[in-house]
Amino acid sequence: MTTVPLQKTISPRAWGELILLSLIWGASFLSIRIALDELPPLTTVAHRVGWAMLILWAYVLIRRLPVPKDSKVWFGFLGMGVLNNVIPFSLMAWGQLHIETGLTSILNASTAVFGVLVVAVFFEDERLTARRLIGVIIGFLGVATAIGLSSLAQFDLRSWGQLAVLGGTLSYALASVWGRKRLTGLTPQVAAAGMVTASTLIMVPMAYLIDGPFTFDLQMRTWGAIGYYAVIATAFAYLLYYRVMAMAGSGNLMLCTLLVAPVAIILGAVVLGETLKPQAYAGFALLAIGLLILNSKRR
Repeated sequence: MTTVPLQKTISPRAWGELILLSLIWGASFLSIRIALDELPPLTTVAHRVGWAMLILWAYVLIRRLPVPKDSKVWFGFLGMGVLNNVIPFSLMAWGQLHIETGLTSILNASTAVFGVLVVAVFFEDERLTARRLIGVIIGFLGVATAIGLSSLAQFDLRSWGQLAVLGGTLSYALASVWGRKRLTGLTPQVAAAGMVTASTLIMVPMAYLIDGPFTFDLQMRTWGAIGYYAVIATAFAYLLYYRVMAMAGSGNLMLCTLLVAPVAIILGAVVLGETLKPQAYAGFALLAIGLLILNSKRR
């Protein structure tokens, strides 16, 4: 939950776990899209954070990790849950109803670009250097190319879907600032459990009021999708995420966003028969260059 771009040499083990994390998150876009065939977007998110909450707290209790009691810490969990789960998960789930899984993953990779701009505003030690500015500009050119700015002029459901996903990435960036200001000094597992707990307390009643009563009479295909994106791609992925961060550094974790998109694109094409326009691939290439510049070491 920090945006300090720590640079470390990536060991073979760290590379292996980084690739595993990328595969897990890349497949999450497909599983969410499958669940959306039977569930409304907010209910889909409620399942995601609710089941993840139970698993993460079970892990915390088994490991006997200290649970914070300070109300300020729980207020931090609340803000983190809203910015890192409630807003982005909901916007992206709704966006996936109207745009391809692969395109969603490409736009999701812009999180790091927004992150650089946001931390430059809030933290003096994260100034926007010339190198970062170049990376940000190229990254935004990639996003503009991928979505096709001319298509936004129509403002149809597809356009709104793309803007919703970008809104989610901006929320992720703001969450990194909130986490650095409010949740320092906590074990990552407890911070993750507290965050999804706050998210669950918001999403369950919100989904009930907007989407209607929950039903558990779902197809096995839907339950399989929920099990994957809640248990594997959320609870387990958070635990793996912090392992990789400890080994490779938070800066190198940006490489994960580059590896996630190809996985999601391939799965979307193979399983759902999705096809993307050439401009989407060109946009991803530009975005990848921008992220690599942002992640490069200073000379």
